[in-house]
Amino acid sequence: MASVKVMFRASTVDAKQGVIYYQIIHNRIVRQLVTDYRIFSDEWDGKSLVSTVCDGKRRDYLNTAKERIEWDLKRLHSIINQLQYRRRQYSAEDVITTFKQSANEYSLFNFMQGIIVRLQRMGKQRTSETYQATLCSFMQFREGQDIMLEDIDADLMLIYEAYLRSKGLARNSTSFYMRILRAVYNRAVEKGMTANCNPFKSVYTGVDKTIKRAIPIKAIKQIKNLDLTMRPSLEFARDMFLFSFYTRGMSFIDIAYLKKKDLANGVLSYRRRKTGQQLLIRWEKCMQEVVKKYESTVETHYLLPIITQVGKDERAQYKAMLRQVNYSLKKIAALVAIPVKLTMYVARHSWASAAKSKNIPISVISEGMGHDSEMTTQIYLASLDTAVVDRANAQILKDL
Repeated sequence: MASVKVMFRASTVDAKQGVIYYQIIHNRIVRQLVTDYRIFSDEWDGKSLVSTVCDGKRRDYLNTAKERIEWDLKRLHSIINQLQYRRRQYSAEDVITTFKQSANEYSLFNFMQGIIVRLQRMGKQRTSETYQATLCSFMQFREGQDIMLEDIDADLMLIYEAYLRSKGLARNSTSFYMRILRAVYNRAVEKGMTANCNPFKSVYTGVDKTIKRAIPIKAIKQIKNLDLTMRPSLEFARDMFLFSFYTRGMSFIDIAYLKKKDLANGVLSYRRRKTGQQLLIRWEKCMQEVVKKYESTVETHYLLPIITQVGKDERAQYKAMLRQVNYSLKKIAALVAIPVKLTMYVARHSWASAAKSKNIPISVISEGMGHDSEMTTQIYLASLDTAVVDRANAQILKDL
């Protein structure tokens, strides 16, 4: 296996700084990798930097250089381990070439940031945002200190999970972060950048049943019958909630990007931004009533006035409107005394619950909601209305 040594080459000119370089030796062949770290001869003790000088700025520079050298050595050893792990012939020159090409790729922060950039280039904005949120969370946990991919282990993930729980996150939220980190780690393993040490074996990466998010048809009727003409922001939020329910629980982002041309011959056709699946919905009178109410609000090629400013960041407009709508829905929930935290997502759950109460097969509900599998639908329905089971249990208990 190749070895690495930190070396110092003094300047041939008196009182001038020399250079730090790395000596890579493999199969008795020696190669040098020159760094941009410059120090004076009295700042080198023969093996490492000496940072005991009195000048504050100089001491800070030397301490920073020491940290960078330690980081470089970790990267070099990581590269050597991976070349060795692949069980192929390599040279000292290969180690240097890989080091230069990979830059900081072998560290988690940089590797993950690279993935985020690629997701953005592919147009997967929502996914890139969830990856960015996870990276920010892990960076806060690490207090900004990066880590080599090969140093990620089960103990670290357990500590991170405990950190998240100490912040008040529920198991589903900690699992969300863990699953994204696992996806990043698995990609690094596939690229041969680290051996798989199974660091997520001891942390929770499942999905717990969530609290009930659906509301009954009776409550939806109450919301529909509210007179909100004097409160336009609440009226708009109510109408978007109803439109989602009318369209089989269409998500708000899909509603926002609906175009006028998507409605033709009595059929609304759209492609889910989350899965890419195309869905067709028969156009009903109640849907038309919502669209007609807002069709003259602003001149745009979108069906509803969520994204209204041409040439500006459309996703930022969608997110701002989602926040405003969900804020208004909380006020609406108070008006009709609904105990559930009302959001646009509740419309989706409520449609699934209503379909279940009509004994509609899971396969049909799954197709109607655009789920990529019936298992996803089962997760939805598992957390919904359990009144049927409760009534059955009451009947059983009567016989006692």
